[in-house]
Amino acid sequence: MAISLGSARQWHWISSAVCLVGMLLFAITGITLNHAGEIPAEPQLVSHESVVPVELLQGWDTGEDAPPVLPRVLRRWFASEYRIFIPGGRSGEWDSGEFYLAMPRPGGDAWLSVDTQTGDFIYESTDRGWIAYFNDLHKGRDTGTAWRWFLDVFSVACIIFCLSGFWLLWKQSSQRVSTWPITALGVLIPLVIALVFIH
Repeated sequence: MAISLGSARQWHWISSAVCLVGMLLFAITGITLNHAGEIPAEPQLVSHESVVPVELLQGWDTGEDAPPVLPRVLRRWFASEYRIFIPGGRSGEWDSGEFYLAMPRPGGDAWLSVDTQTGDFIYESTDRGWIAYFNDLHKGRDTGTAWRWFLDVFSVACIIFCLSGFWLLWKQSSQRVSTWPITALGVLIPLVIALVFIH
């Protein structure tokens, strides 16, 4: 089935509208990622080391075969006492009666360790700032299922945008003699740089 010029234009503007914010985000973070070593950053570290009240540990199944999740009562206690917010259902791991939970996130990292015998716990959180946050969004690092789906949809929209743009170039190239030389440059420049300067 032949694609009409009107249909190509419609697909092009719709995909450009869907891609607009995402393309700006990825273009800007492409620059910040490329110059990550030159952008100063001071990670903010938050650390807590204390003891969980023994009554909160009662009833927590700490066997090696038990699900490695933090009980709700403990999540609430950490949130109210230390503003440590742990999503329900996030799995950790057991290590000889010690519960360990890694909590990586875009732009930062955190972990929690609880000795289920003594109640001793250590919590540490690192925030690398907004630039690191958006850089991690660009890479899809520790962003969760919803953001991964967004990246897939965004990528499909970009493909439609590029292909419909190429179709419009093809159909209107007879009216613009510079179309194919400029298009060829867009292909040759990255190809030459990759072949000649990247080793």
